[in-house]
This record gives sequence, structure tokens and C-alpha cells, in this order.
Amino acid sequence: MKAERIWAINSYIQIHGEVHLKDLMKLYPNLSEMTLRRDIDYLESQGYVVRTRGGAKSIRRLTQIEEDAYSKRSIENADKKIEIGRKALKFFGNATCYYIDAGTTMMHLSKLLPEEPCFIVTNAPNIALELTRNPSANILLLGGNLNREHYSVSGASAVEQIKSINIDVAFIAASGFSEQSGFTNGNYNESELKRTIISRAKQSVLLMDSSKYDRILPFTFAEIGEIDYLISDSALPKSIIDLAKKHNTNVL
Repeated sequence: MKAERIWAINSYIQIHGEVHLKDLMKLYPNLSEMTLRRDIDYLESQGYVVRTRGGAKSIRRLTQIEEDAYSKRSIENADKKIEIGRKALKFFGNATCYYIDAGTTMMHLSKLLPEEPCFIVTNAPNIALELTRNPSANILLLGGNLNREHYSVSGASAVEQIKSINIDVAFIAASGFSEQSGFTNGNYNESELKRTIISRAKQSVLLMDSSKYDRILPFTFAEIGEIDYLISDSALPKSIIDLAKKHNTNVL
């Protein structure tokens, strides 16, 4: 009886995407709130739902929404991202250890990599999976907190792990850039990881399409002078090129 109820609740959540505890109490008026909370706890432990304030949401539905959002970002300015990825290929072949950041531009880069022996560190599970198609790549995926929306891992454990890795070339992504705020990101943990990686790398190469310029997000992880190379598309504003040259940052 209990098992049937739990799976009936799970079916309801999967169909509707979420449920509020007050709705469950209407569906099961003879059960206590504590019993229904335990049912939700069990479903969460089995990986079917994630608890929310006052209820639960379907992990499958949440994942689908996030996959759709990521897919939408991946096709936005795809031609520019491919152009950037091709420019970045010049940095492969002469180094021992590379870092590839999370992001749709980095995914385009990963798909373009030649089948040559290399050691690649990444904080993006989807990029790590893409790199497994390359039989010559040795891949290290950082551990930490998973950002489902951006398919990225960050947090204190990822920062500590990267501190022990000697990176020759780091390919970094940014969500925004402005002359006043530098390179910015919307997630504090991800910004801290990017900052640490830049400090560890012999060469830091920032990949960002021109749609991100004059866009400011909450957290600055680098100023333009802290980046060795800036790779963008052909629509890069001249003012940014001049600013980069002023700070001895190479532009491709």
C-alpha cells in the first residue's frame, strides 16, 4: 500500500512537473503531513525529485528545461563560436596540459580538436564526454558542485584541486565584458574557479563572441590585462582591440 502510494505520488510529480505539499494533503486527506514529507524524501533519495520549499519538483523535467536552455544557447551565434574555436586551435600541439572551461563556445572548440595526444582538464561534464570521442585525449574532470543550467562544476573542492595542477594553456569563457568591470560571470563559485585557473596557467586564452561585449554580470573574475590572449569573432569592436593592446593583451 505504501509503495503504491509513493509511486502514485511520483507519477503525479512527473506528469505535472512539480507538486505542492498542500495538494498532496488534499489527495491523501487521511495521511499526516509528516508521512507525505517522508514519501517525498524517499523519492528524492531515489533521484526522481528534488525537494523545494513546500513541495517537490521532477528532476527529469528540470533537466529537460535546462537541456533546452543550453541547446538554445549553443545555436545562438554558432557561426561566431565556430570561428573562435578554429582560431583557438593554434594553441594546441606544443603544450602538456590544457584547461577547457565550460560553455557553448568551449563545446565548439572541443569538437574541433585534432586527434593528437594531449592532457585536458575541464570543469564541464558534457565537454568531458565530448572529449572521450578523441582517442588521443587524456581527460581529467574536476569535482565539485554541479551547475545544472551551465553543465559546469565549481566550488571549494574544484578550486583546491586546480591548485595542484600545472596548466600550460587555459581556455576561459566569459559571460560578459566591459571596460569598467572587466570579464564577468553570473556565478560566484565559477568566477572564483576561473580566477584561480588564470593564476595557475602559463597562458590564459579567453574565448568570447562579440555579443558579450558591454554586458556586465555580478562577478568580475579578470581584468583585460590579466589575459594573455583574447579570441573573438570578426565583429569585435575596435575600441576593445585598442584597450587590449594598451594592456599588452594579444587579440586574435
